Amino acid sequence: MRLYLDTCSLQRPFDSKTHVRITLEAEAVLGILALCQAGDIELVSSDVLVFEIERNPNPIRREYALQALSSAKVFVALSEPLEKRAAELVSFGFKPLDALHLGSAETIQSDYFCTCDDRLLNKAKSHPALKIKVVSPVDVIEEINP
Repeated sequence: MRLYLDTCSLQRPFDSKTHVRITLEAEAVLGILALCQAGDIELVSSDVLVFEIERNPNPIRREYALQALSSAKVFVALSEPLEKRAAELVSFGFKPLDALHLGSAETIQSDYFCTCDDRLLNKAKSHPALKIKVVSPVDVIEEINP
């Protein structure tokens, strides 16, 4: 299985555990990363992920996310076709950075695009133009262990 974790998913383990959902998603992300380390899931990284992570002013969060991506087996570089696809996704109403993430995942033919962003998740799930299945971290765990 090839999986693209967006930045908010990679950062979920650091979020305040004030809600059960956040705790579940944080544990799911940690489990997913462990499966990536074990070679059971193929993690995808991208220029877009690295760019967004490097902009994080919190050095602990930044280093954690970069370390998590170090186990990625596949890397998606920014390219003209990716930029064109992202522009198309923006025209459908996706935010530019989200469109670049989605386009990166599509370019490498990831099986899943994982996010904790409710707005992105809901928009993507209802959009027929996407060429990838968009899921939450908990959904990924449920797919692996039905």
